[in-house]
Amino acid sequence: MVSRVRVWLNRTYAENVFFMDQLRRNPSDRAVDIHATHGDADSPVLAAADTAELEPEGLSPAGYVEYALDQCRRRGIDVFVPRLHQAAIVAHRADFAAAGTALLAPPPEAVAVFHDKVIAYEAVQAIGVPVPPWRRVRTADELVAAVDELEADGHRACFKPASGAGGVGFRMITRAPFSLSQLSGFPTPYVQLDMVVEALEQAGEQVDWLVMPRLEQPEVSVDCLTGPDNRIRLSIGRTKNGRRRGFTLQEQWLEPARRIAEGFGLHYLSNIQFRMFGDVPVLMDVNTRPAGGLHQLSLCGVNAPWAAVQLALGEDPGEIVPPFLGQDYAIVSGPRQLRAVSLPQQRVEETEPLPAAVPAPVDSVEVSQAAQALPL
Repeated sequence: MVSRVRVWLNRTYAENVFFMDQLRRNPSDRAVDIHATHGDADSPVLAAADTAELEPEGLSPAGYVEYALDQCRRRGIDVFVPRLHQAAIVAHRADFAAAGTALLAPPPEAVAVFHDKVIAYEAVQAIGVPVPPWRRVRTADELVAAVDELEADGHRACFKPASGAGGVGFRMITRAPFSLSQLSGFPTPYVQLDMVVEALEQAGEQVDWLVMPRLEQPEVSVDCLTGPDNRIRLSIGRTKNGRRRGFTLQEQWLEPARRIAEGFGLHYLSNIQFRMFGDVPVLMDVNTRPAGGLHQLSLCGVNAPWAAVQLALGEDPGEIVPPFLGQDYAIVSGPRQLRAVSLPQQRVEETEPLPAAVPAPVDSVEVSQAAQALPL
C-alpha cells in the first residue's frame, strides 16, 4: 500500500490554498496530508490544512531553522515547501534530509543570486538574457540623478527595493505637484519626486533601491519546474495585459526563462517574470519559490504542484507538455472558510474514534482565483 505524503507549507500566501487543493486532487490519486504554519491565525491556508500551528514570532533565521527541523521530525514531513527564511533553510538541506524531509526549494547558491536584484541582473546579463537599464541608489542625490538620466532618455522612472518580493515597495515617479487630483479615485503607485526626496533627507539614513524605466505590458510570468539535474521538466508562460490573462508557449519568453532556470539551478518550482522595454522582452524579476498564481496552469490541464512534489520524492514525472492552452481569463475573488477559533480543528487520525459531528461556525475571507472568460 502506498503511504500518504505529508507536505508542509510555512507562512505562505493566501493564494496557496489552491496549491493545496491541487496536491489533494493529484492525478496519481495519492493520499496527501497538508501541514501549514503561519503567523496570522486567520490565514486561509491554516483553515485549509489538515493540521496547523501558529508560528512563534521573533525567531532569528537560525532559530527558525531549528523550529522547522522540529516541525519536520514531529509531524513526519516528507516534503517541505519553505517561503519564510528560505535562504537559511536551504543552507541546512542535509539536516532536513537526515530528518526524512525533502526541501522543495533551490540550492543555497541559486537562492543567494536572486535575493539581491543587482546581483541577479548582473548574473543573467552575463549569460545573455536582456535586462532593463537600472541604477542602484542609496541617497536623495543619487535618486534625483538617476531619475534625471532616465527622463532625459525619454523614459518614465520608477523604483523598487533591491531585495524583496510581491511588488512591495514599487513606486512610479512623477514631478506633478501633489494636489486634490491625487485624492480622488483609488490610490495609485505614483509618488511625487520632491516628496520622496524630502522623506529621504528627513530620514537621515540610506535606502537600497533600484531606479529603472517603467516597463511596458504584456507582463509574462514563466512558471518553471526544474529537476535536481538542472533539466527543465515544465515551462509555461502566463500573460497579463491589464485585466486580461492568458497563456503562451512562445520561445521569446520561454527560452530565456529556461536558460535562467537551468543555468542557475533553480530546482523545483520557480517563477521568472518579463516585461517589454521597447520591443525587447527583458527580465523583471525571478522568484525562487512557487508563484501565487501557479494554480492557474490547471486551466491548461497541468498540475504543477504535484509534479514538483513527485520530483522532490525522487519520482521523476518526465517532461510535462500542456495538452492544451486555456482560453483567456480574468482574476476574481471568492470566499474561503475560516473557523471562528484561533486555529482550525485538526484532522482526526483514522485510529482515533470520531467525535459526534458538530458543525463549526465559520467566517470567510476573499482569495483571488482564476475565472474562465468568454472565448475571444
